[in-house]
Amino acid sequence: MARLRGGIGGTLVLDAEGLTKLAADHPAVFAVVKAAWKRQGRVVTAASTLSEVLRGGPRDASVHRALSRITVVPIGEQQGRAAGELLGRTGLSGHRCALDALLAVVALGQPRPVVVLTSDPRDLGRLTDEPEIRKGQRVQVVRI
Repeated sequence: MARLRGGIGGTLVLDAEGLTKLAADHPAVFAVVKAAWKRQGRVVTAASTLSEVLRGGPRDASVHRALSRITVVPIGEQQGRAAGELLGRTGLSGHRCALDALLAVVALGQPRPVVVLTSDPRDLGRLTDEPEIRKGQRVQVVRI
């Protein structure tokens, strides 16, 4: 499991699987989140991720508890356009990868270092690739 690179600060980004596992108190995910908080880091997810994990029923309670402890980054027109451009640059399918692209835009806009916990490191790795950025400052994508 990943740990935040660098010292104090940075951002941990959770995809739907990361958020679901945090809500379920998954030991490995909770340990990474706790380490981020200990380092004064931010833990975030994209507002679009909520559509993947919430269903409007009693089972949502644990997700809502997890959401109360992290930052949900809003998605607007600017992020939507940036996600579309990422899909165009990478050649990934808009329908299949649109939510990943929105999460990638959120991750790319966060204070560094950035670690993304995801069940899909291949696509998110392509979407967050930053060859022009120094290696230690690039977004790190980690499978959970």
